[in-house]
Amino acid sequence: MRLLITNDDGINAPGLWALVERAVKNRDIHVTVVAPDRERSATGHAISIHQPIDLKEVPFDCPRARVFATSGTPADCVKLAVEGIMEEKPDFLISGINRGPNLGTDVFYSGTVSAALEGALLGVKSMAISLAAFENLDYSVAADFAIEQALCAANEEAWPILVNVNVPAISKESIAGVAITRLGVLVYKDAINKREDPLGRQWYWISGVVVDNGEVNDTDICAIRRNLISITPLRVDLTDLSGIENLSRCSFRWPPEES
Repeated sequence: MRLLITNDDGINAPGLWALVERAVKNRDIHVTVVAPDRERSATGHAISIHQPIDLKEVPFDCPRARVFATSGTPADCVKLAVEGIMEEKPDFLISGINRGPNLGTDVFYSGTVSAALEGALLGVKSMAISLAAFENLDYSVAADFAIEQALCAANEEAWPILVNVNVPAISKESIAGVAITRLGVLVYKDAINKREDPLGRQWYWISGVVVDNGEVNDTDICAIRRNLISITPLRVDLTDLSGIENLSRCSFRWPPEES
């Protein structure tokens, strides 16, 4: 099995290496790692088209693994791996393990999810995986889950092309199960903080606190609250099919009438 691993937290992130070390324990897995050389969180699906991308191989003592760091974005890393580094297309891609959750509408900003999306766009079954905490992190449960599902999904026709996984930051014994979910909606309070520097110039910091908006039980947000591993299948095609039907019943004034 040819496994591609990437992330948005950077080549030195503990979550990335937890995946790598778990993967190389299986002698049937050949691993290629291509990850940013620094933190690239919340970069979305940005790609580098106005500057060159540096690529450096990182020493790693395993004949079944090659590791590279790049100056590019998470999406760049996947493009480089699939179209420039790997001799054959990977059987599966894992992006992560992200430090912190990627739940609900936050997936639109996530570099972790965008790397997996790039894999899906290139025809590779892909998983974005995140650990739903920021402190006292143990990535072992998430790493085990990711590799086991990758081995299953690579040969399973029914497995979706793209999934987003969030794992509760608790022990294996405390996890209540696995839930197939839809994306929730995250609402932030005080998302823009306005400040002033010593010279009187204004600047802004984007942050905010998540507001509990009463999410229903079938969302990824609720699954994590219930100590369930959340798996959300995502679509590459963002077309609103009902919107097409609704628009077909609308009239359009074009070209404009001459007055």
